[in-house]
Amino acid sequence: MATTLAALFGVFVGSFLLGSVPWGVIISKCFYHKDVRDVGSGNIGTTNAMRAMGKVGGSAVFVLDFGKGVVSGLVALALAQALVAWDPEGCTAFVALALGDAWQAQAAASSNCLVVLFTSVAFLGCILGHVFSPWLGFKGGKGIAVAAGCLMVTFGPVGGLLEIALFAVVVAATRYVSAGSIAAAAACPLFALYYCWDNVPAWACCAAGAAVVVWAHRGNIGRLRVGCERRIGSSKGDGEGKDA
Repeated sequence: MATTLAALFGVFVGSFLLGSVPWGVIISKCFYHKDVRDVGSGNIGTTNAMRAMGKVGGSAVFVLDFGKGVVSGLVALALAQALVAWDPEGCTAFVALALGDAWQAQAAASSNCLVVLFTSVAFLGCILGHVFSPWLGFKGGKGIAVAAGCLMVTFGPVGGLLEIALFAVVVAATRYVSAGSIAAAAACPLFALYYCWDNVPAWACCAAGAAVVVWAHRGNIGRLRVGCERRIGSSKGDGEGKDA
């Protein structure tokens, strides 16, 4: 059981470090000889990367940030499955301690719960690393791309694509990227009620990660409230300002 707990802690730390890699800054400095933080909102994520580097650079940032989430989730998934194969009794005991004795006699169900818990911890760790990157003075992006990538593993492809679809629908309806991001983050705990219905710690990780993403959009929320948020296709000066 101690091994499982140590592995879970390792998943969190590893996902945090992977999430903390600031691809927006790296690509802008290495290939465009500028700092994405000096342009537009100053954010290192996809939307501001598009403003600073155009579609090619912005798309590269999205793919790499999305990839951080996918890799974090896949590593967590593989580690959980390896632990179940190596020490099934210890894993079952750990799940019984975390979720209650009812899982003690359900090895197959407890194994699935362990996988969901590991991938949910990876989801939270990757988001925290991206939003609070230690390489940028514990500042960073807003976590949408990394969250979407990790949810492809935590919720599975269907759940991940539903979150992306919700984001796309809200953006298309409002022409606000931030509105789509906030809507997708707010819906995450609701989706987690389905995918993690029997796993309270996993649900809590998903809800905490979503809350961090919403918090990271606090500047956007303020601009949306006063009607000065920048829409897709608006002129460069409209609603543009440094994020908090």
